[in-house]
Amino acid sequence: MSGLAHNPFIWTPLLAWAVGQMLKVVTASVQRHQLTLRPLGMSGGMPSSHTAMTVCLTTDLARRLGPGSPIFGAAAILTIVVVYDATGVRRAVGQQAAVLNQVLVDLRQHLGLRHERLRELVGHTPVEVLAGVLLGVAVGLLA
Repeated sequence: MSGLAHNPFIWTPLLAWAVGQMLKVVTASVQRHQLTLRPLGMSGGMPSSHTAMTVCLTTDLARRLGPGSPIFGAAAILTIVVVYDATGVRRAVGQQAAVLNQVLVDLRQHLGLRHERLRELVGHTPVEVLAGVLLGVAVGLLA
């Protein structure tokens, strides 16, 4: 258990994730002109902290073990999946939620149906993912 507490391959990516989450608070607060902690419990936003975490792990593994390491290869594949998911699948889900919300609003107006609004901010824009990549590389190189 003590090895886990001192494992940089766990703590360094978690640091990148935490910095990403804090940056989400800063960017959302600046946009709203008031402090908001809401982004801490939500997915989406600037930057992608999941991307930052996986890119940081991959960068740290490349730096410490080399790009020929099987562990680096596994992390690189995981990172590709996370980035694809953030910009592709999850973003599409958010866009579909926006369309469904509009359909539900129309149905409510015409038929009086009640509905719960779907979350629309699920994925990330390419810029948010790029910011996560840059954050992950920076933390992975500096750690």
